[in-house]
Amino acid sequence: MGSMLFMIVIIALMIAMMWGSSRKSKQQQAAVQDFRQSLQPGDEVATTTGLLGKVVSVDLEKEQVVIDSEGSQSRWRIQAITKPPIVPAYIHDDEVDENGNPLPENADAPAEVTDAEDTAAADAATENSAASEDKDEAESKSDSEPEPEDESDKAETEDEEKSDDADESDASKDSKASDSTSAKS
Repeated sequence: MGSMLFMIVIIALMIAMMWGSSRKSKQQQAAVQDFRQSLQPGDEVATTTGLLGKVVSVDLEKEQVVIDSEGSQSRWRIQAITKPPIVPAYIHDDEVDENGNPLPENADAPAEVTDAEDTAAADAATENSAASEDKDEAESKSDSEPEPEDESDKAETEDEEKSDDADESDASKDSKASDSTSAKS
């Protein structure tokens, strides 16, 4: 009795699978038939042999389609017409980062940059970063030093800053002088 029940279940599964696949096949055939019936001049199509082109005319009574492919017209049976293949977008390796993500586009940047422009841009970037570092140092210095409360404290603070600037300029002059003497040797 157990083997008989097993056979019935197997046969039922086979019938269900056949019914499901035939249903899916009928749906696909109906979709293709609808596509072929709705062809209009100007539609992009492909043939089963791989010819790509645009529909020029459709004759549903004779089941024929005229296709224009790069200036050459040819007549085809409507059963040979399919949807054109989807062509994936090609992205060059220079347009993506190491993870495959697209690089941000700079709309303001020119398409080609010469070496002189590249060098000038690098120099400008260096100057900008140096200026921002100086600004950061000045801000951190002003944050760390308390503000003087009265006029005499302000004058003392200004004198200290002037002496610090003078020390820095003397140090730079000394280093330039030592560089020039070492270069003469």
